[in-house]
Parts: sequence; structure tokens; C-alpha cells
Amino acid sequence: MRFDVDAGYLTYARSAFAKIQGLVCAPIHVKLDNLNPCGSIKLVPAIQLIEDLERSGKLGPDSTVIESSSGNLGIALSAVCANKGYRFVCVTDPNTSPHSLGLMKAFGAEVKMVRDRDTAGGFLVTCINLIKTLCAADPSLVWVNQYANKSNWMAHYNYTAREIADRFEKIDWLFIGVGTTGTLMGCARYFRKHRPQTKIVAVDSTGSVTFGGAAGPRHIPGLGTSRRPEIADERLVDHVHQVDEAAAVSMCRSIARGGLLVGGSTGSVLCGIHDYGARIEPGDVVVTISPDLGDKYLTTIYNDEWTQARFGLQVREPNEVESAL
Repeated sequence: MRFDVDAGYLTYARSAFAKIQGLVCAPIHVKLDNLNPCGSIKLVPAIQLIEDLERSGKLGPDSTVIESSSGNLGIALSAVCANKGYRFVCVTDPNTSPHSLGLMKAFGAEVKMVRDRDTAGGFLVTCINLIKTLCAADPSLVWVNQYANKSNWMAHYNYTAREIADRFEKIDWLFIGVGTTGTLMGCARYFRKHRPQTKIVAVDSTGSVTFGGAAGPRHIPGLGTSRRPEIADERLVDHVHQVDEAAAVSMCRSIARGGLLVGGSTGSVLCGIHDYGARIEPGDVVVTISPDLGDKYLTTIYNDEWTQARFGLQVREPNEVESAL
């Protein structure tokens, strides 16, 4: 039995903002995108990606949507496809948290797990190769391809960037984590056009090749790639900064002791802001985005055994970072 749920609930929810003080000399305004129905910022591109495919005629009643994701987009696409009546196949990798996998399956998605790392030390190329093989064998499969699809960044141009701009009259620094680069490219294009004085910093993970860094294994989903996304354009950003994953884990735990549980990508971006502290003035307006909160990562970045096995990290006493909503 299938129940129809009004698609109106799958709409973009305006975000709350947290203010983090004590990390640099200016407050950091953090856009909390966990308020969307699927718990992350990825609902925004998921809706636009599917509806643009529908408008183009590429999706029909008998189509099955397929995409690679290590978490939040897979969850969001699972929900959107369930709501619209499409089958959804998510090709994912071992870095995906059990919580995220459980959410995708709860929405009815079929999950295919790859386990072989690609030549860059990640899983993305392996995932994409599997998608191409599956699509060649089954013409009913429609690949979303968030890495090359302009609908990815257009969603953030139309919604994410505009909400940030509406909230602040002036923004001196905008720090954005780099995954598929959809959020980064959408916000960068918007601010280049409407707020060109804003300095945009792309925060990537050590081991990511997106902006020409040395390839290496990564363990935290949501940041970095082992294959440069086609939509990426570093000319639109002022700075690119890479952050070590072990430092990101420590940052997440420190922020949690201030009362805000964030995901790994948010911890990485906050590390990037800390690293830029000498360039930030006390009166600057500093803004960043938290794509989701930390509830999906209780068995990973907030788990002592997981962090010890991957980074050799002992549980550290948290830094004194004061967070206030």
C-alpha cells in the first residue's frame, strides 16, 4: 500500500543561525540547515535536480533515479523520489554513516556499496564507474550527476545564497565547505554578482583533489573529492584552504562542549576560519554554513573507537569555545 503525502512539506525551510564566539576575534555566524525536512541543506538541490529532470522530459513514470552520495544528498533524494513515486538507487561507500544508510533505506532507496578505493585514494571514481555500468545495462536508470549538473549550484544560487544575503547587510568573509562544489559555486556566483566585496574562502579536506591538492584517503563524508567535479570553478573564489580531518574531529568535539553538535564538514570549515584568524578583524562579519548537525555522526566522529582507529586520536579536552544560539 502506498500513501500519498502532499509534496508541499518538501520545501526549503529558512534556517536558524548560531553565533560562535571565541574561535577568532569576530563572532562567527553559522547558518544551520538541519531544519529542512530531510535534516540537511541537500534538500535544496535534491528538489531542483529532480524537478529539472522532470521538466526536461528525462524522467518518466517508469524511470529509476540513480546517484552517488556518501550521506545527505542520498537521504534527500530518497525522500524526494519516494514522494514523487520514483525508485531510487544510491551508490555509496564505506565512509557513509550507519545512520545515513538507515535513513535512505527507510525512505525505500536501494543502496549499493562500493568498497574498492580509486587511484586517488577515495571512492568517487569507483562509484561513478559503477553508475555508468548500471546505466548502460538498464535504460530506465536516470543519473542525476550532481558533479556536472548546473541544477546543483543553481539551487544554492536561488535559495541558500539569497537567504544569507537577506540576513546580513554586510558580509566580510563567507567560508564554505567543498564537496560537490554545488553550495560553493551557487553562493560564489550570487555574491560575485550582488556582493562582490565579500571574500569567499573554499574550505577543502586534505586528500581532496578538487582544487589540485595531493590525493589521499579521507574518512569524513561531505567534504572533498577524489575526482574534480565538472561544475567546480576556482576563479569564483578568493582563497582555497585545506584542513586536516583529525583537526576537524577535534573541532567538532570542542564545539559540542559549547552546546552545538555539528557534522564533520562544519568542523572542517570552523578549522579553516580558525586558521584565517590573523586576517580577520574584530569588526568583520564572518558567515559560514552548517549543512547538517552531528546526530548522523555519533558512531563516527563522536565515537572514540572510530577516531582512534582512523586518526590515532585520543579523546582531547575540548577548547574553550563558547556557542550561543
